[in-house]
Amino acid sequence: MSELDADRALALTYVPSARREAVRALWRLDAALGAVLVGGREPLISQIKLAWWRDSLEKLDHSKAPAEPVLQAVAAEILPAGVTGAELSGLEEGWTLLLGQDPLTPSELATYATARGALLFSHSARLLGSEADEAMARAGEGWALMDLARHSNPVDAEAAVGAARERFARLTRLRWPSALRPLGMLARLAGRDAERGLADLEPHGAPPRIWIMMRHRITGR
Repeated sequence: MSELDADRALALTYVPSARREAVRALWRLDAALGAVLVGGREPLISQIKLAWWRDSLEKLDHSKAPAEPVLQAVAAEILPAGVTGAELSGLEEGWTLLLGQDPLTPSELATYATARGALLFSHSARLLGSEADEAMARAGEGWALMDLARHSNPVDAEAAVGAARERFARLTRLRWPSALRPLGMLARLAGRDAERGLADLEPHGAPPRIWIMMRHRITGR
């Protein structure tokens, strides 16, 4: 399964049509990697599946895509835009970190946030025709941490919220350029989620979230 949550699906509608399929392919790749963990009961099997994704992405740089829809979309939409399979394969590290049985350490949370969130926002920015600066990459880390908080055990979820708050606390003056506002929408929602905490999280696509995304599209904040 590689469907996007309602927040990302709506943010995608604000991506210019010429770049939309490339960004969709990237976000669906991230969702497909996450689905390995959701559907896997044995950590070793999930690790093998994630390694397959990593190897398959790397092979796209010199081989035809296998008969897998997400990888075929990556080959058709992302590689021609200048992001390589080897670069995309870095996302696997973040997801693999979540396979352990023990609570995540601050170091592991930081690595996950960088390898998934910062990388995803940086690649997305490139596909949108721009570059994510350090602050925007940090916002991507915060987004990934809040996404983890929604799908994790209580201990890791609380730790992820705390780590996300630290990142968003440094971004109060961040104003997103027009080209990158689809990413800014996601960051803005994640920052709000971090402030509200686990007990007060809204479902993806809730009406207040739609309003915040529309406002961000206009103001960049």
